Amino acid sequence: MNTKVKVEYKTEKMPVFKHFCMIFIVLFCFWSILSGHFDFKHLSIGAVTSLIVAWITLPLLCIPSTTTKGTYFMAFSLPIIKLVRYGIWLLVEVVKANIHVALLVLNPKMPIDPYIVTFNKEMSNPIAHAALANSITLTPGTITVDVVEGEYIVHAITKEHGYSLAPDKGEGDMPVRIAKLFNEQEILAKRWQDVDL
Repeated sequence: MNTKVKVEYKTEKMPVFKHFCMIFIVLFCFWSILSGHFDFKHLSIGAVTSLIVAWITLPLLCIPSTTTKGTYFMAFSLPIIKLVRYGIWLLVEVVKANIHVALLVLNPKMPIDPYIVTFNKEMSNPIAHAALANSITLTPGTITVDVVEGEYIVHAITKEHGYSLAPDKGEGDMPVRIAKLFNEQEILAKRWQDVDL
């Protein structure tokens, strides 16, 4: 007996049609840049191909929520202005962390104290988890070792780097900014354990 299960897409952040249009625009721009031809023939082939690929890949880019069944997030649903602001802030943090790590390495005493911090950050959007994990790794001095169901295991070059992500009181600046970027509820990160290496 065949029973069809209907999946209801309760998408957040962006309607499905708008998401489809975003995918089409990105693919068409990519096609135009790669082809290098801007005559009617090439542009029309690119438009048709981009429409077909956008239609095929639309279900693949609806990412299920980590906390709520039946809720999906669109891959291209990021607010552009907030994303640019966060990118600028992250770039400044990367530069500051580079300088700090360089000073640690060049210091004759080598005050490096490897450290693992584990903290929990509740977010329903898997893209938010990926963005936080990659932001931590992009910043010199910290590497995301693993993320399992909102639990982050981070290797830090010093305790100071670890405490910047999960301080004793409150929450680290980076997890807070990621939560705001993705409009996640402000749930304080819970520090689970600290391990000296």
